[in-house]
Amino acid sequence: MSVLLKNQQFEGISQKELAEQLESRKKCQEKLPTWFQSKGIYYPNKLNIEQTSSEVTALYKSSLVYGKTLLDLTGGLGVDSYFFSKKIEQVTHCEINQDLSEIARHDFKILGQENIECVSEDGVTFLQKTGQHFDWIYVDPSRRNDKTGKVFLLKDCFPDLTLHLDIILQKTSNVLIKTSPLLDIKQGISELKFVKEVHVLATQNEVKELLFVIEKGYEGDIRIKTANILQGQKDEFHFNLLEEENAPLELGEPSTYLYEPNAAILKSGGFKIIGNVFQLQKLHPHSHLYTSAKLMDFPGRRFKINDTFPYSKKTLKSFNASKANITTRNFPIAVAELRKKHKISDGGNHYLFFTKNMEGDLMVLACEKA
Repeated sequence: MSVLLKNQQFEGISQKELAEQLESRKKCQEKLPTWFQSKGIYYPNKLNIEQTSSEVTALYKSSLVYGKTLLDLTGGLGVDSYFFSKKIEQVTHCEINQDLSEIARHDFKILGQENIECVSEDGVTFLQKTGQHFDWIYVDPSRRNDKTGKVFLLKDCFPDLTLHLDIILQKTSNVLIKTSPLLDIKQGISELKFVKEVHVLATQNEVKELLFVIEKGYEGDIRIKTANILQGQKDEFHFNLLEEENAPLELGEPSTYLYEPNAAILKSGGFKIIGNVFQLQKLHPHSHLYTSAKLMDFPGRRFKINDTFPYSKKTLKSFNASKANITTRNFPIAVAELRKKHKISDGGNHYLFFTKNMEGDLMVLACEKA
């Protein structure tokens, strides 16, 4: 029976509020296990939970900061502030929504984190008034717009960092910015300044966050750091932007093994340097698939190539299986259309890669996991 249809069960709490609490708590089970497992937590609405960082990504961000003081300019539910407070002596959590600020203050107390000060105020306004200088300022701009819904360009977010970065840098030398994974990395770098590092953070091979590390006055080469957090492991690959720009492009025909970089590397744009570092050849400049005669360790998926043939209805008949996992890279036909056209259902142990060879001809690679 729905909670909404039952009689009031707790004094001072409506059935609607109780139903919202139960729904929000359920959303925290995997995303925010610390909150889910703690008695006395009060949950905001489900939208706030959907927008907040997961514990996995918050823990990663906390590894990037150091020092004694940090200001979370756009605090929200406070998941990032909570994990920052494990590394930083004093954290200031600014949140313009007074109700959400009160919820965060209550939950920090329940979680036993006493070194977080909650300020119910717009972060930029607070920053303009305070005389304090912080070791770090963290900003996670709101990516929702009343008119257009979800946005990802920096100028469309709130606060607009293209306007307010100078104000922020008056009160700190180190800034950590979380942006939409849809943001173009080079565009983000061009709209900001003093960018020292860009972190591309993925969990279970899905890019969740881009993180820009700014150090006041920094003018050197920018370090790109990719991390794909999986169950029980973290695949990392780092390179400098200039390394990628200057790396030679080595192309080759399909050999014995095939490699597909993880989602974080694909987002990073490190398409030449990844081949150079792992001594692989690229199948085509724009396919982002790699090959080698010898099996190599690699931050992504690895396959044994069993067959290679030109793409056509006739040659696909030689693939003697009605079920396969299909991936397309730099290929003009979508996966759904390929399945329908060639009557191949999803799943099984066969892997088909539809792509182009180094001359630009369409081809198919029939593989199994290595």
